[in-house]
Amino acid sequence: MNDLTDEEQERVRVAIRFLRIRFGKAVLLAKALGFKPSSVRRVLGGHDMVSPTMVLRVARLAQVGLDDLLAGKYPAKGMCPHCGHVASR
Repeated sequence: MNDLTDEEQERVRVAIRFLRIRFGKAVLLAKALGFKPSSVRRVLGGHDMVSPTMVLRVARLAQVGLDDLLAGKYPAKGMCPHCGHVASR
């Protein structure tokens, strides 16, 4: 049982994928989040649900609020996963 909707789960997965690019390797991201690499891979693959602990740690690492993370506001549209620059329109 998880209190996150399917949409919220996917939004957190999008953020995790973005952070994986920022960190260069899934192993480094997992270490920064305090999870085993296999746990992160299982969540990304949809085999495991995103836990509340993972949501909190992803939000802290991304330096965004929980509500913004769950609403899909991170990463911002057009944000470069390598440098964080947001392209203007």
